[in-house]
Amino acid sequence: MDAALKQKIDETVKAHKVVLFVKGTKSFPQCGFSSAVIETFKQLGVAFECVNILADQDLRAGMKEYSSWPTFPQVYVDGEFIGGADIVREMHAKGELDALVKKVAAS
Repeated sequence: MDAALKQKIDETVKAHKVVLFVKGTKSFPQCGFSSAVIETFKQLGVAFECVNILADQDLRAGMKEYSSWPTFPQVYVDGEFIGGADIVREMHAKGELDALVKKVAAS
């Protein structure tokens, strides 16, 4: 990954307390996993940003290297990579995701 792309990703991750790198947009997800993660964060009632990785193939490839995670969606909370759809689903079911994002949102 080139330095400019890494910087762009760093800035995006740091600029938002919660950012989801998804296929599609918040209002029009283009895969079931992205849709499920977006709906989970909507239910939590916290502000979050979505980045459509389908709109930029360099970003899509770079994100896999940046996170060392091969699939999408990819979720970042307070600058930290949380995981993908399965991890978000598990954390939400245990109440861990709600506690994490509300703590971050309050800071």
